[in-house]
Amino acid sequence: MIVPSPYDAQLARIPVSVHTVPVLGTDTRYWEYGDPAATTTIVMVHGFRGDHHGLEPVVAQLAGYRILSPDLPGFGESAPLTTLAHDVPGYSEWLRGFVAAVAPTGRTVILGHSFGSIIAASAVAGGLPADVVVLVNPIAAPALSGPRGILTRLAVFYYWAAAALPERLGFALLRNRVIVRVMSIAMAKTRDPALRRWIHNQHDRYFSAFSDRRVVLEAFRASVGSDVSEFAARIPQRTLLIAADKDDITPVEAQYRLRTLFPDARLYVIPNVGHLIHYEVPVEAAEQLRRFLDETASA
Repeated sequence: MIVPSPYDAQLARIPVSVHTVPVLGTDTRYWEYGDPAATTTIVMVHGFRGDHHGLEPVVAQLAGYRILSPDLPGFGESAPLTTLAHDVPGYSEWLRGFVAAVAPTGRTVILGHSFGSIIAASAVAGGLPADVVVLVNPIAAPALSGPRGILTRLAVFYYWAAAALPERLGFALLRNRVIVRVMSIAMAKTRDPALRRWIHNQHDRYFSAFSDRRVVLEAFRASVGSDVSEFAARIPQRTLLIAADKDDITPVEAQYRLRTLFPDARLYVIPNVGHLIHYEVPVEAAEQLRRFLDETASA
């Protein structure tokens, strides 16, 4: 069953094309939205176990920009990495290679959500050319220390069990619809029943779109073993952090601390939302992004 997106009408007004580009010897699938001749290109990096669909509600609010939104290797329609692990160093090298391959012109913005915030921060700290950095629901501290660290520890056990079981059973456990739904319920904060129903449907449809067990396990270990604070001091670009006051993965206090670690960062905290800013309040997130880009363009 497909639940219609509340952002479909806006997204339909933005031109989109689908491309495949070889990066590090493997094929990366990416979606190009908006005007290819726009003076600002936004490269979006989605989070753990997602794909490009998760950021489309934000894309729908950003008419006037060129947006490149790839599926991470091993997720969605992108092939796994063949010579590197699906960890932060591996994904960072891939992101640098992807941006070099698509060669954006004009002002380049690197945007990462959740696990994508770690990948984006690591890549930029490692030399990825960017004019502006935007991190949505940034992982500001180790996930095990979050407000609901017990849930993260349960997730660690879940992925450990998936690794310990025989291949077929472990793969089935990772794609278990009941567990995926429990994860979705835990993350969603909105009380709007229609919006919750759509969010759960999105997770049902795309949260298990990964190529194999190895990819998921490597990426999970990376997602709970690293955070943006490791890279912040080496990111001189102007940076916007869009955080949530009810994020169960990173306490809001850690977001305020993270801001101080960057040479030049602004923090905007959205109230009454958790780790699904991109689903629950994409309009507000996009508004802050537009404002920040306007300000940095004139600075």
